[in-house]
Amino acid sequence: MIRYLEHLSDKEQTSVLALIASAAGQDGIPPIAEHVVLHLRHGGDKNDRHLVLTEDGPDGAIVGYAHIDLTDVVAGSSAELVVHPAYRGKGYGRALLAEIVRITAPRLWSHGDLESARKLAAEMGFSRVRTVIQMRRSLEIVLPVVKQDFEIRSFLPELDDLAWVNLNNRIFLGHPEQGNWSIDDLRNRMKENWFDSSGFLLATRDSKIIAFCWTKIHGAHSHSHNEELEHGHDPIGEIYSMGVDPSEGGKGIGSSLTVAGLNYLRFQGLNSAMLYVDAENSAAIKLYKTLGFSEWGRDVMYKATAN
Repeated sequence: MIRYLEHLSDKEQTSVLALIASAAGQDGIPPIAEHVVLHLRHGGDKNDRHLVLTEDGPDGAIVGYAHIDLTDVVAGSSAELVVHPAYRGKGYGRALLAEIVRITAPRLWSHGDLESARKLAAEMGFSRVRTVIQMRRSLEIVLPVVKQDFEIRSFLPELDDLAWVNLNNRIFLGHPEQGNWSIDDLRNRMKENWFDSSGFLLATRDSKIIAFCWTKIHGAHSHSHNEELEHGHDPIGEIYSMGVDPSEGGKGIGSSLTVAGLNYLRFQGLNSAMLYVDAENSAAIKLYKTLGFSEWGRDVMYKATAN
């Protein structure tokens, strides 16, 4: 049975988060994007919609879930789905996707570019439209920080919130995930167990924030919700977000600040680091390769083919 819901109850929310964690443990990669998990945990967006699939009627366990995002009026709706590992091979993924298509004409995220997702997308008439690359590098070798005409300090919660959000939105204007953030988008992440302001590095000149390198550590705390969802291995660092004020481009600030972020992660005792970058962002990929990163995996967005 599939139900279409505008809101999840507390019990349903808990069940869906457990389902996502089970799938992540089986596949080695989270099946649902971080911002969706944050919505589930902290109240969601008013335009979020949910499909929950239960095997034994409305009171049975949730064995499949789909999230539908209706917030992007320009690019259109997007969706992602997951089926519990113990209930795969029964057509539940196909049933969820068919219901998504019935409700809206979506774009569909596949995290990890899994063969099963490629097959399902092709069978249901979806084609690839966007690829996000995960890159990784060893932290065994420390990188030198190149001296620049700016200072580096840590993010100061509350004091830096508004200035950082405004800078972030200038840098990522029009970006589907990183652009158009609100203070709440920032503060929801600050509530997460993984958040550590000391690893949120800001480049400043004359007290003005001109760039940032926000790092994240996965798997460092056994009690962290995100680590339950994403990792079953040794801790790994992430360049979670990096950006430079458009007026400061071409000065090497991004490279220098990313090196500072990598060194920060190394000094926390980590052995490797990761990041995500759009496959079409050739300039960023070139930068990260010069810093020792190489491709490790891919997330793919599919779009329903017009009839």
